[in-house]
Amino acid sequence: MADNAWSPDSWRSKPIKQDVVYDDPKELEAVVGRVANLPPLVSSPEIDRLRAQLKDVAEGRAFLLQGGDCAESFDYCNPTAIEDKLKVLLQMSLVLLWGMRLPIVRIARMAGQYAKPRSSPYETVNGETIMSYRGDNVNSIDPACRRPDPQRLLQAYFHSASTVNFVRLLLDSGFADIHQPEAWDLGHVRNPEIRREYQSIVNRLTDSLEFMSVIGATSSQASALNTVDLYTSHEALLLEYEQALTRAVPKPLPGAEPAMAGRKRPYEPSTPPRKALAPELCDWYNLSAHFIWIGDRTRQLDGAHVEYFRGVKNPVGVKVGPTMDPAELVRVLDILDPDFESGRVTLITRYGAAKIADFLPAHVRAVQETRHRPVWCCDPCHGNTTTAPTGHKTRSFDAIISEITSSISIHRELGSRLSGVHLELTGEHVTECTGGSQELSHSDLPNNYQTFCDPRLNYEQSLDIAFKIAKVYESEREENN
Repeated sequence: MADNAWSPDSWRSKPIKQDVVYDDPKELEAVVGRVANLPPLVSSPEIDRLRAQLKDVAEGRAFLLQGGDCAESFDYCNPTAIEDKLKVLLQMSLVLLWGMRLPIVRIARMAGQYAKPRSSPYETVNGETIMSYRGDNVNSIDPACRRPDPQRLLQAYFHSASTVNFVRLLLDSGFADIHQPEAWDLGHVRNPEIRREYQSIVNRLTDSLEFMSVIGATSSQASALNTVDLYTSHEALLLEYEQALTRAVPKPLPGAEPAMAGRKRPYEPSTPPRKALAPELCDWYNLSAHFIWIGDRTRQLDGAHVEYFRGVKNPVGVKVGPTMDPAELVRVLDILDPDFESGRVTLITRYGAAKIADFLPAHVRAVQETRHRPVWCCDPCHGNTTTAPTGHKTRSFDAIISEITSSISIHRELGSRLSGVHLELTGEHVTECTGGSQELSHSDLPNNYQTFCDPRLNYEQSLDIAFKIAKVYESEREENN
């Protein structure tokens, strides 16, 4: 094999970080073999449609909203949790659509976000040193069940399949029908001035929808108003599992039209072929999700994860933080995007509100000197995690908003554009982050602190974020006009 040749298992020849060591390698091999013979979770035409839409995002014709749990639990695979998460993402996207006057590309951290990188393989619980919790597809949050269990990979597959199936059912059943919107309850907004501001936006939204109904724009033929595209994503951490769901798909015939945004192409077989395809006749897709990303701890240039990611056709994300040198960022792009495809890579920046001004400008300038056209996406959650006096891990809403607005301003000053946000959120009414229109304080955190991982924005705070971003871009439009 040539030094630069790629295959779904070429990552095995590279050093790997955050790998899981199992007691019984043969059991792992049997489980992975079982997953490799199961049907895919998503299709290659759906992935190609997302690629086309992310090209629009990278080129300023759309905006990316990506959000969901820090780490999914198998217990979240239930109708209420899925509906709540879908509802908040759809309502946020509607607010952003109104404020930005751009199509919104929706990607959920959902149906596969079961693994979690850790800074240490061990932790101390009740004075005892035990293995760290690595996510439901590795081990249990229960301290008595921390041994990595290969069977959990199989459970992750079936929980992902159930989640994807229910999301498709909801969207096909009119859950996203915007001419029958759910009532916008703003009773949680304590500040009267903010409530009036939000209510003004909601009134204009509903007026617009009523006008569209009067002129017939919400007829059954207007499918864009009846349903939406919603894509799944996760951090592709456990490469044995990702390889098992990496499938060869025949390349389009010469002269065939490429898939376009909003337009479906015929289904192409994506299960393991009965006869192996010649490498030049196929593309490789990771069919565990539409979009996958590399975390801040696994983006080594010579590492297994970068090696795996460079060969799949999926659009991919890379977490970018203070520890990444600008030259390293360019090299990562060179490896993952050798053909300079707009939107192929999403750069998910995560610095912290206090550090973004020190690091983002150099990263933007370094990329501007290349031919790469990535999606610039702000993750304002990870860099703003603190510990409250109550002992709870938390995040400040004000710090999250500060990082988003700083990112918008820095990109604008440099002639670039922030094209997306990546948020850890839930559709539930938890109390894990402080601030927002509910004005949650540290003393409120114990009231409904549910996360077993990082703190999430609750339903109300998530809508707050959407309203704040919409106002920024509405003001920008008014200035330009």
